[in-house]
Amino acid sequence: MTLQDIGRSTATAIASRVGRAASKVQEKRKIPSDLLESEDAYLIVFDAAGATGSDVQVRFAEDAVLVRIDRFRDFHDGYDMVYPGRGMSLDGKVELPADADVDAQSASATLTDSGTLEVRVPKSTLESE
Repeated sequence: MTLQDIGRSTATAIASRVGRAASKVQEKRKIPSDLLESEDAYLIVFDAAGATGSDVQVRFAEDAVLVRIDRFRDFHDGYDMVYPGRGMSLDGKVELPADADVDAQSASATLTDSGTLEVRVPKSTLESE
């Protein structure tokens, strides 16, 4: 083994550890999101790059939209992983305004081609008496 090989091996080991640490930090943070409101619904837009429909779980609990994304890395023939920097298990939570009156049963979620998850939660149509 040459000095150059040792240097390359050390650099690869360091990059791998830094990458794993970066992915763990990403997994601890909430998924970035936006909360929008129209006259008839709330729209929550989550970053979901690299996710497929089967990777995504969405639920409504305690006046909040909760999202879990368990995505996978594609394998690329002829390439070895050097820097695994993307988190694979991501969570997000967006609380709706305290006065929000919504119909959670009619909510829908759409995973877009641009790598976002859009969760639409209609406002309740029941009139208060």
